[in-house]
Amino acid sequence: MARLLPPYRLTAISSLLLPMDDAQSDHLKAYGVTYRVVQAGIKAEWLLNYRGGSFLMPDGPAIRRDATLAGVSFEPVDDARVTAIRGEIEASNMDAVPLEKAPKVAVYVPPNAPPWDDAVTMALQYAGIAFDKVWDFEVSAGKLPSYDWLHLHHEDFTGQYSKFYLIYAGAPWLAEMVRYNTDAARRLGYRTVPDLKKAVARAIREYVRSGGFLFAMCTATETIDLALAAEHADIAASFADGTPIDPDADAELDWSRAFAFTAAHVEPNPQIPSFSDIDGHQANAGPRRQPLGAFTIFNFSAKIDPVPTMLVQNHRQVIPDFYGLTTSFMRTRLKPSVTVLAEEGGAPWVKYIHGDLGKGTWTFFGGHDPEDPQHQIGDLPTDLSLHPHSAGYRLILNNVLFPAAKKRELKT
Repeated sequence: MARLLPPYRLTAISSLLLPMDDAQSDHLKAYGVTYRVVQAGIKAEWLLNYRGGSFLMPDGPAIRRDATLAGVSFEPVDDARVTAIRGEIEASNMDAVPLEKAPKVAVYVPPNAPPWDDAVTMALQYAGIAFDKVWDFEVSAGKLPSYDWLHLHHEDFTGQYSKFYLIYAGAPWLAEMVRYNTDAARRLGYRTVPDLKKAVARAIREYVRSGGFLFAMCTATETIDLALAAEHADIAASFADGTPIDPDADAELDWSRAFAFTAAHVEPNPQIPSFSDIDGHQANAGPRRQPLGAFTIFNFSAKIDPVPTMLVQNHRQVIPDFYGLTTSFMRTRLKPSVTVLAEEGGAPWVKYIHGDLGKGTWTFFGGHDPEDPQHQIGDLPTDLSLHPHSAGYRLILNNVLFPAAKKRELKT
């Protein structure tokens, strides 16, 4: 359960700096402290590109106590030091972005706990950031607009149960997944699970278009775009909807409806747990599987492009890669408007992308768990207390915090 800051007095002249370089004792929980400060109505600042993306906030005993209990390092800074920091920021590729309103967070997750963990849920819990769980019933009831930020759990929006139906036939967890989804489709008035998931994908797209912030990882990135593009095409195997895939499905996909991808080819084989050729690594597609490398975070101009700059704040620029059902995104499948945030140098794929839709934004991050590169079904959840400096998890938490930034005219 996230802690709320109690009422407290602020000191008159001093501030607190939460460093986000190697001086920080717990990078991940620093996001939670900052979130709670903003949630309490206190304006903080995100110092982009300054010491790994540090946070500056007013000093106060409750903030110090919260940071101390969380094991987060902080540095008291007087007015002269703050002035010097601002001078350095002004003269460099840095910026100070006010954080004014803590976003209300929702995680799209089935009510039955799946046999694998969700990195974003774990990050939020570890950092102490409160969130609500929503699923198809809440989306269908029109509840998404009450949230500022939405994370998509590792959902297969094509309605094919991550294409595990044949591979894991007889597994109790798969039977439960099928039961929950078919019951939801029936109760919500849809003929099949793929029909339900397409409707949910459309509602999420409308949520973003109307101003929502969307963050998706792994399977959800690729399959939500496939579901949107296939609004009038059958791309689900017969085990999911009772009918075979349309043999002309590729030609019938409308990619103008999708967030990030275009011109992809659907994987027609129901026995191969791959959805399309969007994913570069094809982790479960036999001989098509590609080895893991490392990806590099791009540098952006903090003053000109603050949004991508916020999304890549880190104390490490090169991060070891990690698998997921969707691990990466082929460059040839990206829409021209997509901003690439991180890539593997020399590879035909990228790892981390961002874009706008209407009044909102979306960010896609490939892979399942930044600290479990070979994650398998049934593995124990990652213990983030063993990874408080995780650069991969920092990218997740950048996405949680950036909707708090004061809005201004942006170049991206």
